[in-house]
Amino acid sequence: MRQIGRNIPRIGASERARGRAVFAADLELSSPLVLRVFRSPVPHARLRALRLDKALGVPGVVRIFTAADVPGRNRFGLIQKDQPLLAEDKVRFAGEAVALVAAESERAAAEALRLIRADYEELPAVFDPQESLSQGAPSVHEKGNLLCRRVIRKGNVEAALRRCPHVIRRTYRTPHVEHAYLEPDAGAGYVDRDGTLVIYASTQNPHYDQKEVSELLGMDEDKVRIVQAATGGGFGSKLDLTVQGFIALALYHLGRPVRLVYTREETFAATSKRHPLRIDYTTGVDPEGRLQAVRVRILCDTGAYASYGAAVATRAAVHATGPYEVPNVEVESLCVYTNHPVAGAMRGFGVPQVAFAHESQMDLAAEAVGIDPMEIRRRNAMRPGSHTATGQQLGPSVGILGAIEAVSPHYEEAVKGWREAPTAPFRRRGVGVGAMWYGIGNTGMQNPSTARIEMDPEGAVTLYTGAAEIGQGSSTVLAQICSEVLGLDPERIRMVVADTKWTTNAGATSASRQTYISGNAVRDAAGKLAEVLLTEAADLLKAPKTRLRLEGGFVVDSQDEQRRIPLSLAARRAHGRGRPLSWQGFFDPETTPLDPETGQGIPYATYAFACHVAQVEVDVLTGEVTVKRVVAAHDVGRAIHPEAVRGQIYGGVAMGVGFALMEEFHPGITESLKDYHLPTCEDMPEVLPIIVEENEPTGPYGAKGVGEPALIPTAPAILNAIADALGERICALPANLERVLEASVRAGHFRGKEVGSCPKC
Repeated sequence: MRQIGRNIPRIGASERARGRAVFAADLELSSPLVLRVFRSPVPHARLRALRLDKALGVPGVVRIFTAADVPGRNRFGLIQKDQPLLAEDKVRFAGEAVALVAAESERAAAEALRLIRADYEELPAVFDPQESLSQGAPSVHEKGNLLCRRVIRKGNVEAALRRCPHVIRRTYRTPHVEHAYLEPDAGAGYVDRDGTLVIYASTQNPHYDQKEVSELLGMDEDKVRIVQAATGGGFGSKLDLTVQGFIALALYHLGRPVRLVYTREETFAATSKRHPLRIDYTTGVDPEGRLQAVRVRILCDTGAYASYGAAVATRAAVHATGPYEVPNVEVESLCVYTNHPVAGAMRGFGVPQVAFAHESQMDLAAEAVGIDPMEIRRRNAMRPGSHTATGQQLGPSVGILGAIEAVSPHYEEAVKGWREAPTAPFRRRGVGVGAMWYGIGNTGMQNPSTARIEMDPEGAVTLYTGAAEIGQGSSTVLAQICSEVLGLDPERIRMVVADTKWTTNAGATSASRQTYISGNAVRDAAGKLAEVLLTEAADLLKAPKTRLRLEGGFVVDSQDEQRRIPLSLAARRAHGRGRPLSWQGFFDPETTPLDPETGQGIPYATYAFACHVAQVEVDVLTGEVTVKRVVAAHDVGRAIHPEAVRGQIYGGVAMGVGFALMEEFHPGITESLKDYHLPTCEDMPEVLPIIVEENEPTGPYGAKGVGEPALIPTAPAILNAIADALGERICALPANLERVLEASVRAGHFRGKEVGSCPKC
């Protein structure tokens, strides 16, 4: 293969490096109106009245929209349509949109926001998910506070636990986490000459946006065009509708160009967060350390609206066992409404949270049995042919053992040498392991992608894909796949990306799905075009088609490489004979729905696997944790662009450090980046990425995915390393200064105030 496995220049990298990428807030429009959103300051209330007269009197204010101005269905949501674009009779979280101001200037819009008066009848609010389920709790929605319940049952957990000599029970907690992308949510739009609403937005799913906007406005989808602007980070939050509906509403009524850019405070108040989870985890192991039973109860706080709550609760349940074969499993995952801000998609969809739990349990089990943390993972790791908790038999691409073996020498070296080396007083060293598995694509449902390829009679190729590029490199990888099929250099392929006028639906850029699913759709489309070219070339070269190959812009006779014709000649001949040079590709991985009573089924066609080793130093006097090194081995199936894979691993480790040690969004308290702790370059450890390639037969050239898996094992490895350093485990994230110091006191590393047993366990 000539293009697969090559580190070609990333598409779009040059524009970004030179500051030439046009982000949504950079779009130049002719005299656009400024849009600003008036939001509720209270978390739960009836909206009795809105007084707009003073705000409408501000010079430059053109109009103020309320729920009554939404012409279609005033509801949106990918899985469950329960969130209004503008609140009607009730607000359910502080930050909910109530009115939309359109003005000639930022100053006028800001003044109008200041003068809008809302008459609220405040209602009792509920913020604790456990309390939300209790009888008599305030109702966030009329239908009740339980969004969904997912169960997985396999074997007989109770009987298995009774037989186990070692049973470990712990409770783990993870917090709200802010996405904290550099570019705030933004968009702009205008009405085209034919009356089409054209919206440029920072988005991860333009075709979903098109559908939602058309339904909000009661318009045909083909009268709404969504174009993805250059997107400065998403991590899942830009899967939800943010600015698009507001821009569309203003365009519908006013017909003038408009622009909406969230402030940083607005992104913190109004955009989705990572779901906080409470995980009650019971593990039973036999005398040799083999897992016999796992029982897990997950409580998931989705906030005021559903967003991706059901998907997170389901994926967390499916992945609750970790990358290990367990004969007896019982998982219950509950997702509930509260009056917190909306929790939605964030890198990993619930798996980072449950990985923290199952990897902590694995270390505790190893300690109980008296074996090495790496060895207990080896003994229980899934293999080709293993059966998952949902009853799925895994195929040949199971790389968890390969990842474990890849990091093992580094683990042994750190344990036997680095950990015991002399260090500064009051500093202790620890080494930890974290492993994971991750299903590629959506869970147990149709998950298709399409792509279109076109060659003109002169041989120029255009690839049309709806796959949103958000920095992960999907456009580059798809171009490589296309070029491999057609025997062209990638720079000769013109890309049209994420524009609903020109591209077909590739699904969301989420769930680490684009390389695997859209990659297969591109390969399918390019393969159909290649067949046309080879058929024409076979006639021209008077050679059997099986002897021909596409290479370097030519069709080449493998038996006599001097006999070749340019692709353009084959294309012209096909065009002249009326044979199509435009083809659509399609791929939908084979899955089955999960049984609602048992959770049995095939939720994903393939899985990625990984294992990380973290080395940390802990200051037992201050609680400061320094992550010195992370070795990260990832089974990606096949690395189509190895440097992009390594880049994803670097970024995933950085995000994992934040998740482990410092990131925590406090609703009602955290207002902006000044209140939110993020890792900087000073916090980054040395990172050694290791690519493991367990070829996936159904993947494009064997590829799977790495976008979300890159994050997942880091925090578990760091927390296990902290426990190794202190001899005391932390069961709640983040492991900030206070929690580490409390653990240090409990472990007796210095005399201080008595803390007692871990309040989080």
